[in-house]
Amino acid sequence: MTDVERSVRGNTADGGARAIRTEDPRVAAARAVLWLLVGVLAIRQVAVVLRRPPGERLTDLETWTGATGVLHLTGSLYEPGRFTGSPFAGLVLKPLTVSAEQALGVVWTFGSLLLVVLLGFVAVRALPAPVSRRTAFLAAPVAITLLMVSLPVRNTLQLGQTSILPVLLVLLACFAVRGERLPGVLTGVAAALQPAVLLFAALFWLTGRRRAAVSGGATFAVCTALAWALMPQDSWVYWVHHLAGAGLGERPDSLDNQSLHGALLRLGLQGPFEIVLFLALAAAVVVLGLRRAVRYAHDGQLLLAVAITGCVAVAVSPTAWQHQLLWVLLAVVGRVGVHGSDRLVWPAVVVLVLTLPGKMLLPNVGVILPLRDNALLVAALAAACAVPFLSRASPHWRRPVPTDHAEPVPARVAWVPLLPFWRRVLSRPNLLLELLLIRVVYSAYAKVRLAATAGRADAEEHGRQIHSAEQWLHIDIEHWVNHTVVGIPWLRGFFDYYYSTFHFIVPLAVLGVLYVRRPSDYRWARSTLGFATLLALLGFWLYPLAPPRLMPGLGFIDTVNGVQDLDSPDFGALTAVTNQYAAMPSLHFGWSLWCGLVILLLAPRTWMKVLGMLHPLFTVSAIVATGNHWVLDAVGGGAVVAAGFGLTYVLAGPRRLRAAGGTGDRGAGLPRPGPGDSAQRPAAVPAPAPAGSKA
Repeated sequence: MTDVERSVRGNTADGGARAIRTEDPRVAAARAVLWLLVGVLAIRQVAVVLRRPPGERLTDLETWTGATGVLHLTGSLYEPGRFTGSPFAGLVLKPLTVSAEQALGVVWTFGSLLLVVLLGFVAVRALPAPVSRRTAFLAAPVAITLLMVSLPVRNTLQLGQTSILPVLLVLLACFAVRGERLPGVLTGVAAALQPAVLLFAALFWLTGRRRAAVSGGATFAVCTALAWALMPQDSWVYWVHHLAGAGLGERPDSLDNQSLHGALLRLGLQGPFEIVLFLALAAAVVVLGLRRAVRYAHDGQLLLAVAITGCVAVAVSPTAWQHQLLWVLLAVVGRVGVHGSDRLVWPAVVVLVLTLPGKMLLPNVGVILPLRDNALLVAALAAACAVPFLSRASPHWRRPVPTDHAEPVPARVAWVPLLPFWRRVLSRPNLLLELLLIRVVYSAYAKVRLAATAGRADAEEHGRQIHSAEQWLHIDIEHWVNHTVVGIPWLRGFFDYYYSTFHFIVPLAVLGVLYVRRPSDYRWARSTLGFATLLALLGFWLYPLAPPRLMPGLGFIDTVNGVQDLDSPDFGALTAVTNQYAAMPSLHFGWSLWCGLVILLLAPRTWMKVLGMLHPLFTVSAIVATGNHWVLDAVGGGAVVAAGFGLTYVLAGPRRLRAAGGTGDRGAGLPRPGPGDSAQRPAAVPAPAPAGSKA
């Protein structure tokens, strides 16, 4: 047994000892909630698959179904054009030829979920030591949850594919069975199901497990030869005509093919030049990736080495469909970054890429479309060739440089119940993670906002209620302002442009300046904006409201979108893009008010403060002049912003922190760090003043 295997066996053997019960009731409650979430996700996955019409579920598995709904093996595997597995994968299905389609769907789905659970347990037991008691206690439900929500598992369950099995077989070969022959056999069977997995035989050889490597190669050859003997025509189609499956299933240049070959085809390359370039890049990735995998295997991080080898297999396969990309998720076990604030960046990026579609991660901008369309491939290549994972010998493996937190500052009002668990971080967050999170949160906001639809009758009834309330308050100025602005062409053009453009530009500019110049204030301000937006979503759900421009009979003019035919049965075509009844509260005004208040609080010059407060003034004028909001919508926008500031105050305390030396308030109480000083430790912050004193 090699030193690498001995180290891994030790890590695996003491995994059960580490996963002892903790006495902390909060951790036990968290574990119970996580297992409940696992159960809910499992039920949901089964329901999603089985509620689909017969022609839309388990489509790859249904390649085998005949007219009677019973599986068969007559004819070619690849004739319908949907099956993409190897001939040996088809041979594995032969014992199922007597199963009815409906029963098979239930059994297959439950069986796949059980494989996912087993995969999660094996991966957790393979975590490199040392592992804290809390991590060992919570790791299994967290791992299984991430697996279930990942795109590869969801895709596998919907298609009825066998791609979970090769991953599980390799993990069992590396971490659950002893000796040399059986691990090789398991790896060879996995490679017969997914040929690129044969790279693990090379990993065995390079880490000193020569017998396992030979056994794996021999098993792969035997399984493939057996499939040739029993299904020669299909084997010829798969191995020769389609070069190990390339070209089977969807078009190789489709977004589902997340391999280097697919990316080159999507970039417009083709013919002999594309093939030569692909082979050259694939060779470079194999050499570099396997060298890194061997290094981490010798370092005692065999699970990371397995993940890297799997990512290499994803990149160099002619086709790597979504259901075959589970290897990338395993790369979250690698530790990256010497600072505590950076430790979660890599896992967060991997989880976001493996669970969310590319359109949610990156905007629809031409220059970044290649990155968005190949996000899964980029993650695999990064894990295989680029990400500097920490060695276990690093002093920061267990103890990263701690994140700087501010000392708590008492509330200016003694009765405000400041919560103790939200600690103010003084350094700026990681830019990559911050941009990803902002994009994901905004995409989720847009989807929820669009989903918060209601009937036109309800929205118009609420519009009449708002109009009546404004008449009673004598603030119904919308009609007069709208028609006055329409009569002044240059003013109409100004407000149309302001309404359409500055809504996004100004908040992003404010966040960017705060991120660079005042990182502690950035976190505080960002939280207020997030809370305000979340509360606004509740308003869209609970009180759908027709804006003035969509109210029939009131004579408003839509200056931005043009004339709307309210009597047409096709009215509302714009709802495919946005929810036209998400008017209360007005986030156009809410976000502009947030910008104005932040500038008012933080700008160092009076003219900057005045200019900042002009933005909400121009915005409220624009939303009323263009007929897009009622005056009370702006009041609602102001209310959610005030609530956002209040929630952040309760959770994080006052924005101002006590300055070093006790000389009074000074912004965040810290010197402003430069671009490279995010981890610089500030001067000591004295203890908080007695309760009730001013901060």
